[in-house]
Amino acid sequence: MTAESAYHPPVADYAFLYGEAFGVDVVARATDGAITAADAVAVLAGAGDFAAAVLAPLDAVGDRDGARLVDGEVRMPEGFAAAYRRFADAGWVTAEAPVSAGGDGLPGVVRAGLGEMWNASNAALALSWLLTAGQIHALDAFASPFVRERFLSRLVTGEWTGTMNLTEPEAGTDLGAIRTMATPRDDGTWAISGQKIFITWGDHDAAENIVHLVLARTPDAPAGAKGLSLFVVPRRIVGDDGTLGARNRVSTVAVERKLGIHGSPTCVLAYEEAAGYLVGEVGGGLAGMFVMMNSARVAMGFQATGISDRAFQRAHAYAQQRIQGPVLGRPGGTPIAEHPDVRRLLLSMSSRVFAMRALGVFVSELFDRAALGGADAAELHTLAEFFVPILKGWSTEEALGVTSDAIQVFGGMGFIEETGVAQHYRDARITTIYEGTTAIQSNDLIGRKTIRDGGATAQALFGRIDATVDGLRGLRHPLAERTADRLTRAVESARRATAALLREAEHPREAYAVSVPYLLLLGTLAGGWMHGLAIDAVLARGHESDGDAARLTAADFYGAHYLPRVHALAEAIAAGEIA
Repeated sequence: MTAESAYHPPVADYAFLYGEAFGVDVVARATDGAITAADAVAVLAGAGDFAAAVLAPLDAVGDRDGARLVDGEVRMPEGFAAAYRRFADAGWVTAEAPVSAGGDGLPGVVRAGLGEMWNASNAALALSWLLTAGQIHALDAFASPFVRERFLSRLVTGEWTGTMNLTEPEAGTDLGAIRTMATPRDDGTWAISGQKIFITWGDHDAAENIVHLVLARTPDAPAGAKGLSLFVVPRRIVGDDGTLGARNRVSTVAVERKLGIHGSPTCVLAYEEAAGYLVGEVGGGLAGMFVMMNSARVAMGFQATGISDRAFQRAHAYAQQRIQGPVLGRPGGTPIAEHPDVRRLLLSMSSRVFAMRALGVFVSELFDRAALGGADAAELHTLAEFFVPILKGWSTEEALGVTSDAIQVFGGMGFIEETGVAQHYRDARITTIYEGTTAIQSNDLIGRKTIRDGGATAQALFGRIDATVDGLRGLRHPLAERTADRLTRAVESARRATAALLREAEHPREAYAVSVPYLLLLGTLAGGWMHGLAIDAVLARGHESDGDAARLTAADFYGAHYLPRVHALAEAIAAGEIA
């Protein structure tokens, strides 16, 4: 690989986040001491080596060749199937699966780092186990002993992969419009009939079986989303002894031609009285599917971070090598990285990537600690759920900006496919759409979370940021002082925006018209908070270690260039819907 295409896993950044940024060893805190930050860094180092050596070289191959439908079956780009099998054989699927499902149960804080690395190295290939992981969580929560034994165990080993089947030609976001039917059979199975579209990794040749998790309507079900049930439908029938039999009546009608993630087969699937198995209760399908969807939404935050960092790494490497014109205030032969505006672009990218990365660790730790139980478990879980739409929505929107800036650093060369950087822009574009668009995330944020609890969780978040501001002021350092001032003003604007949103809740259109600005406001504010925590950790230590100078510069840049956007977004929120 060339310097521009090589992937360098951000292990050192995660070491800082795990061991210092939040004031404690967050891995030990998240696991009640079962593993430490040092253990987690060792896991990421091994994963990073695998990602760089095995997955990253196939990224451009997948983009160029794409997945193809041949005689009714999908053929993956060259090397994808072998890479997937190496991934599964190395135990990475099992490592991330929960202990209750038969996995190793790596905590969320570690899965955050793994998720970024898998997606940075090859987002299209990573989608296979991203969806499998979500299905594992759903089946672990709702499946019967029969389904667990027959299907879940083989998903956990990575022998089989899993999919999520919601969308239909006439039923996208509106799940209540789903028409796929499930008819009971005398043998206890169900006959599933209908068509599903946009099914990620719906067919492929990387594993011997695929387990589809399908939302369908039973014959006597009421209209709307409450009438939906959830079913496991394998691509190949599984015998009582676990052996694979004939192909189930699921056919691949088409593989979509897409803007990006070409190596990920997005399939149209037709079910013609295919054999399925009920998951959970009849009519309880949404509860199970939302477990998978929530897992995928968190994972989308990691995907956005990974794609963004890969684009930044390419842009940074190119800018360090490219000589183009005299650089203001620098000697002849200085690369374009020192042009003032190119330096601005690079800082813009690096500062946002760090904010996204840190927020992913923070939210994951909230879920980890909530799962441990304890007096504050409910509070931690509420705050974690509050952040899910922010992590998904804000991070993916930021990924569009970061990947666009990467192309800008390359200039005209960035618009040429051979340089490779355009792929990341195209790959990132879907992240704001699938697993719920940004508007769906923001509607969840204001409707189910902010308005429903009268802004209590938002105010608890602002209180946490206030505490960080107090710590920064106590350092008596110029950077800490101006960061504290910026955060203070941003939190004031966020409080005003939240109050305005709650007033507008009396007129729902007013509130929902500004739900996306509210989500972006909280995401931008949270990013500034993450940088504030990093400044506190570095300066409180009293000496700088490797990478600290870059962290402080990025934090200062984010505070100057991004936190002011909170004020503009607050003004937009106060305006409500413009008639």
